[in-house]
Amino acid sequence: MIREAQLYQPLADARVRCTACARYCNIPEGKVGLCGVRQNIGGKLHLLVYGKVITGHIDPIEKKPVTHYMPGSKIFSIATTGCNWLCSYCQNFDISQRRKVEGTDMMPPEVATLALSHGCQGLAYTYNQPTIFMEFAHDVGVEARRNGLINIFVSNGYDTPDTVGMMNDFLDCITIDFKGNAETNFVRKYIGIANAEPIFQTILEIRDNTKVHMEFTDLVIPEVGDKIEDARKLSRWLYDNLGPDFPIHFLRFHPDYKMMNLPHTPVKTLEEHCRVAREEGLRYVYVGNVPGHPWEHTYCPECNSIAIKRYGFDITGWNLDEQNKCGSCGYQLPIIGGLSTAVSEERFLPVIN
Repeated sequence: MIREAQLYQPLADARVRCTACARYCNIPEGKVGLCGVRQNIGGKLHLLVYGKVITGHIDPIEKKPVTHYMPGSKIFSIATTGCNWLCSYCQNFDISQRRKVEGTDMMPPEVATLALSHGCQGLAYTYNQPTIFMEFAHDVGVEARRNGLINIFVSNGYDTPDTVGMMNDFLDCITIDFKGNAETNFVRKYIGIANAEPIFQTILEIRDNTKVHMEFTDLVIPEVGDKIEDARKLSRWLYDNLGPDFPIHFLRFHPDYKMMNLPHTPVKTLEEHCRVAREEGLRYVYVGNVPGHPWEHTYCPECNSIAIKRYGFDITGWNLDEQNKCGSCGYQLPIIGGLSTAVSEERFLPVIN
């Protein structure tokens, strides 16, 4: 269903200025923005993918990755076609780089009902950039919240004050995914944006104007986006502006799309990124996409015991009390929500430090 967008400004000569992302596309009548889903029809911007879900999947919340919000929750993940980035390494390129509007027709109440019918505790808007279909995500999210579901964005953060303003109505949690440590030459060559400054501005907007829980990832791409000094610069900025207690996940790259010639990220490189992040004062630093690595766990910063034990996306041990204080020393960890009942008792064992 095509529906008039909210995030735009009319301009002269029947043009419109889209405000759904930091590209601020200036779109002539009849044309579509770079994302492929927002079209100027008769001098008004329309969202072509309203009610068009290209994919849906049930995931653990840890797959987003989200580790400090509602641990163990079962999440229904959805997307539309299109994206505002042109990532050369995108593992979801068939969805994000598709410029033909396709998908199953689903109105917001139907999406929320489907998530509930599968026993999910929330919805994630992922696989492509959710703010390009913000009006649809907003309406789904409001319906989901009305039904007791949480809402999560898996986002590149390339947003605007307008999109952040709409988050207040429904969004509970956002994972902002840096790539290549947000280094300028990298984002220009492999993403197709001028610089990462709008991402940092989005983070400050969310910090100052919402109650949305934030977590961060950095996809570490070997040879082209893995400089330790850039990881240190990113970690320092996050510490200076947000403090020590939010999680950051350094993710292992695997070859995909237009970057099949690169190797997987060496685990040692990920460990070096974690090391400098800790040196800059960050307390909750994780290695991602390396199942079985000891830095998948959440450690108590006071006594260094394992507070939450993981293998991949599974929680395999829990050492927190009902207030999420460390079971070994009583330190208060910044975890929101207790262990979800979605975690299977068959695969759950007490932590042994």
